[in-house]
Amino acid sequence: MNSVGEACTELKREYDQCFNRWFAEKFLKGDSTGDPCGQLFKRYQLCVQKAIKEKDIPIEGLEFMGPSKGKSENSS
Repeated sequence: MNSVGEACTELKREYDQCFNRWFAEKFLKGDSTGDPCGQLFKRYQLCVQKAIKEKDIPIEGLEFMGPSKGKSENSS
C-alpha cells in the first residue's frame, strides 16, 4: 500500500521491511529489546505529517501517537 504522500512511499516501504524483519526475527523469538526501526519511523512520520499539511487534509480531533502522547512537557 502506498503512503498518503507520494514522496513518503519509499520511506514507508523501508520502515515496513525493517519492522517486519525485526518482528519475525527478534520479537516473535522473545527479544523485544532495542528499537532498530525507530529512526526510519521518525523520518516516515515527519514525511506523512508534511504531506497531510500540503494536501490540506483535516485532522482535527486526531492525535499522532508518539512518546509524548498523554504527557505534559513537565512530566518525567
